[in-house]
Amino acid sequence: MDERKIVFSGVQPSGALTIGNYIGAIKNWIDLQDEYNCFYCVVDLHAITVPQEPKNLRKNTLDLLALYLASGVDPEKATVFIQSHVSAHVELTWVLNTISYMGQLNRMTQFKEKAQRNEANLNAGLFTYPVLMASDILLYQTDLVPVGEDQKQHLELARDLAERFNNRYSDTFKVPDPLIKTVGAKIMSLQNPENKMSKSDADDNGYILLLDKPDAIVRKIKRAVTDSIGEVRYRDEQPGIKNLMNIYSIFSGESVEDLEKKYEGEGYGKFKGDLAEVVVEGLRPLQEKYDYYMKNKDYLETIYKEGAENAERVARKTLRKVYKKVGFIPRG
Repeated sequence: MDERKIVFSGVQPSGALTIGNYIGAIKNWIDLQDEYNCFYCVVDLHAITVPQEPKNLRKNTLDLLALYLASGVDPEKATVFIQSHVSAHVELTWVLNTISYMGQLNRMTQFKEKAQRNEANLNAGLFTYPVLMASDILLYQTDLVPVGEDQKQHLELARDLAERFNNRYSDTFKVPDPLIKTVGAKIMSLQNPENKMSKSDADDNGYILLLDKPDAIVRKIKRAVTDSIGEVRYRDEQPGIKNLMNIYSIFSGESVEDLEKKYEGEGYGKFKGDLAEVVVEGLRPLQEKYDYYMKNKDYLETIYKEGAENAERVARKTLRKVYKKVGFIPRG
């Protein structure tokens, strides 16, 4: 029996990922899989809260699975699966919906932001999205959830629902804790370093995609916003340079202190040229592996089928307990 603590995490298949997604989420998974019993999911059910072209969703789902593997997620060490392949996620969501309070869901920051941006598509799925997220986590008796600042509120809801259910029906769920990364900064937009890097940025010079070609990476870094100070220094008054130094440090393994020394007296041109090279070379092995997996769809199918079987075994065990406790008659 695996005595290690359980970690759950997932990413939406919403098209190509940025280096921000990679640095903020997937890159951290690689170390975790050696220490914990990890469940890594492609959360395709979450993706349909905004309209999707079905063939694009299928492609994006496989793309993301291939990127997980290309980044170093190892199906021998972690359970890698597609959310919609394990129906317990939706079944538990219905039960948790009945103990989720409207007021609490109304206060979710992401819902409020999405409601303002998508008034024409204000569907019930957007409102109950955090309940599905709670189900994702609680189904696997998760101990730890890697979270950034923007997901803390959703994890709080998962914790509240676990405690509420346990208090009402007796101990059933583990109450998950956040696994907050202490090293590595949030990657910001190259064009507006006050905002997080995002593929939804109207200016495609604001983000670097994991699958961007070398010339696109060079162009975007060259055009990245800096300042008139002209010194490569890691400080808040130089948010553009600070962001580029974070990217450089993560891809090269050099500390920001070492980078300050290395580029003392150098202009931004030299720094940006070297950074572009570091990012291009850093992404090259990932892109090559991604191409390999996308040419071997049978292998990807084997991975997601085996992953779903393993996830299903664990999820069903939790769901059976939940159904029994709320009073449903077992099928036998």
